[in-house]
Amino acid sequence: MKRTYFGTDGVRGPYGGPVINEHFAARLGEAAAHFVNARAGRPVPPARALIGRDTRGSGWSLEQAVATGLASGGLSPAALGIVPTPAVAAAVLRERALLGVMITASHNPAGDNGIKFFDHRGLKFNDTDEAEIETLLPGATRGREQPAPQDSATTPAGPLPKIDGLAAYLETTRSLLPPGALAGWRVALDTANGSTCATSPMVLRGFGAAIDALGAEPDGKNINAGVGSEHPGKLAARVRETGARIGIAHDGDGDRCILCDEHGAVLDGDELLTLLALHALRRRCLAADTLVVTVQSNLGVDAAVRAAGGRVERSAVGDRYVIEKMLATGATLGGESSGHVIFSDISRTGDGLVAALKVLAVMLETGRPLSDLRKALKKFPQATASLRVREKLPLDALPPLSGEIAALERELGAEGRVLVRYSGTETKLRLLVEGPTDATVKSGLARLDTAARRALEVI
Repeated sequence: MKRTYFGTDGVRGPYGGPVINEHFAARLGEAAAHFVNARAGRPVPPARALIGRDTRGSGWSLEQAVATGLASGGLSPAALGIVPTPAVAAAVLRERALLGVMITASHNPAGDNGIKFFDHRGLKFNDTDEAEIETLLPGATRGREQPAPQDSATTPAGPLPKIDGLAAYLETTRSLLPPGALAGWRVALDTANGSTCATSPMVLRGFGAAIDALGAEPDGKNINAGVGSEHPGKLAARVRETGARIGIAHDGDGDRCILCDEHGAVLDGDELLTLLALHALRRRCLAADTLVVTVQSNLGVDAAVRAAGGRVERSAVGDRYVIEKMLATGATLGGESSGHVIFSDISRTGDGLVAALKVLAVMLETGRPLSDLRKALKKFPQATASLRVREKLPLDALPPLSGEIAALERELGAEGRVLVRYSGTETKLRLLVEGPTDATVKSGLARLDTAARRALEVI
């Protein structure tokens, strides 16, 4: 079923725009409540729904609006406060809630916001579920939303009940390393002025680490602003300046992890996943001998895992598609090159802190620095680009671009690949070429860029 509002990871857009406003948030909350109640048989008394948010200034108002909708739809909403996205999934399970909601636009700038949903199992809704929720929107005018009037925002009848949104999450993360495991370690930590400003330093310090903090002063307007997993340059510089043994960066809602080794060199999600998978294969504890990655991941991941006796399965881009593939194949490790890493025996969504702790565990067990462990992945030459476009027109209806894609695929054959797709969260066209040499991929990317600009209006 086609979805109008939901993208790769929830509903997202500029705050105050056609979709992300209090009026629409209330309607979406009501639709989600009707959806989960229909599945559960509308329990009496009303089942609980838990709402978390990141540090954006618009978060509280959207939380109140969503809560109003949830109550209208027959649920009992409660506030978790400012928490990482994986903490919402954990709280849903601990509190036996019927629904979890996270108010966040993840790695997007502060002017954006969004809404993610979790079901009673701590799983994000699938495409079919989201399409059905859209059909339940009160008074829906599909695809023609308008900004709500200033006086149309709705608020709950009284203050929302508050629940400790971190108890289950902290209990889990604090169990992943032995007490005092990081005593004597200096860690540079960039929390993107977002949801992990309290949790990640608390947990790492609890293991004995000395923390050099960046992106740790949220003001409602500075989330992801030149810091965090999308902007690791400052973290890399801090590692080199302080002699930290590792650098850790999250995004605004804490479901991503990007690392820097002790020299300040940045590791992406593919490198994290490869070193984790190879370590698990050596210990014979990689479930189903399988690592799940997305179509975006470098072909070098497949080569490294295959050489170690494992196999790689690929999913569509988005951590919820990764977990769907993991559940289907029996894998318990998967993720994305963007830094989403999922350990499904711990959480069924990306978790930046868990990913960092798991890499630290490998470092502690092997005694090897991250600069050495990262050698597990030898990347195939790859070139990527993103173009902001006016409209997401079907790619197969754009002959200049589809023809160039087909020509490149024929030329590369088994020695490379081409990936052209629209972002699920932004109006961007993403281009990727992998091949045997740097010259090949750069030339191929330039050809795709030219074809895309001929076929689409780039802004």
